[in-house]
Amino acid sequence: MHRDFTYKISKDGRVHISWQGKPVVVLKGNKASKFLSQCEGKTGDDLQLVLCRFTGNFKRGNERQ
Repeated sequence: MHRDFTYKISKDGRVHISWQGKPVVVLKGNKASKFLSQCEGKTGDDLQLVLCRFTGNFKRGNERQ
């Protein structure tokens, strides 16, 4: 699996998730806490799957590869 998703945590506790360097979603509050707890101890493909899940359905399949 490609490592296209990344995330950063801001000082105010928000989680910014990006795909190929482009911002996709910002999580805050309970959703950010839940995300961080699910990411704990995960690396590589497992972490990418968690990031994928929290971005929702931002790609619908009609984009060219």
